[in-house]
Formats: sequence, structure tokens, C-alpha cells
Amino acid sequence: MNGSVRGYNTGLKFKGGRLMRRISTLHISPLLLAGLCIGLFALQTSAAQAAADVSLMRLADCGTPQAPTAVNERFSDTFSYGDLKIQFVFSCYLVKHGDQYLLWDTGHSMTAPNVAPKVSIVDQLDKIGVKPEQITYVGISHYHADHTGQVVSFPKATLLIGQGDWNAITAPNPAAGVNFKPFEGWTKGENKVEPQANDKDVFGDGSVIMLNTPGHTPGHHSLLVKLPQTGNVVISGDAVHFRENYENNGVPWFNYDRAQTLASIARLKGIVATYKATLIIQHDARDIEKLPAFPAAAK
Repeated sequence: MNGSVRGYNTGLKFKGGRLMRRISTLHISPLLLAGLCIGLFALQTSAAQAAADVSLMRLADCGTPQAPTAVNERFSDTFSYGDLKIQFVFSCYLVKHGDQYLLWDTGHSMTAPNVAPKVSIVDQLDKIGVKPEQITYVGISHYHADHTGQVVSFPKATLLIGQGDWNAITAPNPAAGVNFKPFEGWTKGENKVEPQANDKDVFGDGSVIMLNTPGHTPGHHSLLVKLPQTGNVVISGDAVHFRENYENNGVPWFNYDRAQTLASIARLKGIVATYKATLIIQHDARDIEKLPAFPAAAK
């Protein structure tokens, strides 16, 4: 008798009570073969991604801080903060994933009056042996000048930015506050951009995720980084500006959308709780010190 499995010729033949292997090639359904190949590729990809080393570094200088700022009128449309003054800082971050890099925000430009960094991001990266062309992605939380000032230094990087902010940057007449000029290489199509309407799994393995948190601007994003030793870290962007803002759901009067702001703060609180994450509020001097000082990295 000839061996078969549900209509498929197995290439096996029974003779004299013994199983004989036919010399001819084993016949397998093309669909089955394709499925096996895809499965093997997925396993190999998953194994490679699981092995990727992930670390998070806070760069030393992304802008020069000024005197503490009274926040009651500007940063709360319900005037919640009384005489509170906050020391604001400017921060940006480098995520290493295997041999790839994500630069998160690019601080002030080197020519910004009063608040310009004393050391450029390019020079800081040089101190750790990373060249601009090694940056795979530049992730931008939003379009304001204190987060986008040095993006022009990374033309070979793929730009990741919220769709709403990208629409504002590429508008025929960008609104006041939209720092569109540094993005000319991307708006002209010379550099690669991937606008994000929702979340973005940056490296495809769930370890680094851009979180859609609109409200401060129409396409604002925050960042979730899952570190094997330190644990999970959420970097706020400007979804919130300081701890009290986060704790009492304060909405700055200059935000793009009040309801979206409140929804995004609630989302961040949910994600922080779910992942037992450390929240880093990018403008709060008290928060950025939760990460090691440059050039050390959280792992």
C-alpha cells in the first residue's frame, strides 16, 4: 500500500510488511511549506530580538536652565499652584537597542538665546563613541523648539513623530510655536520620516514604544522603555511638565486640547501602574536624576 496523509502523497511505500522510503522527492503542499518557512523565520527573528541589549542614557546637556519659574498662571488653567516655583530643565535621551540607536528629543539649538546648550548632542555622542550616522531613529515628542533644536544634525536618521505634529510642521503656514525650520530635510523628502498616528513599537520587539499622548500638541508622544535590570521607564515628553502637574491633572493654558491632555495624563498613570514603571518628567529637575548621570546608562 502507498502511504498518504489526508490526500497528500507522503513519499513512503509499504512493501512486504516493511516500510520502504521512496527515492523520489517528498511531496509537500506548497502552502504547508510556506507556513513552515514563515514559522522558522519568525522564531529566528524572535530569538534575535530577545537577545538585543537595551539601555537608556540621559544626555548631559540639552539646554541651559534658567531661574525657577512661577507656574500658577501659565501651567494651570484652574490656578492650582499658588506660589509654587519649579526649576525647569531641558532633557533628551539615547536608547541603545543591540547595535541600533534611538535619540529621543534633541533639546534646544546651539544658537537659542539664553538657553542654548553648552555642548552639542553630536559632541556628547562623540564622547561615548557614537557618530550621528549611527543614530537609526530620532524620536520627537512634539514640535516645540526646546525638543527639536538639534534634529538637523541627524539627517540619516529616520524621523519618528506624531502625525498631528507632522501635519502642523508641513502646513503651508505653520502656526506660531511650531518649530518647522529644522525639519526641512524631511519636509523636502531628502530624509526619511515615519509619522505616527498611534503608538509605535520602535524596534519591533516591544522593548521601546512611542506612546500616543496628544493634548499638549496634536501629535504629542511619550516613550516607554523596558529595561532588563532597571525595569520599565516612561519618559513624559511634555504630556506633563512637573510632578504637581502630573499628580493633580493640571492643564497649561497654552496646550492644544484640554480634553486630550487629561486623557493622556490618565493614560500615562495607567501605563505607569500596569508596568510598575518609573516616570521621568522631562522638564522636572527632580525627575531626571532618577536616571544615572551621563555617560552612565540605565540597563
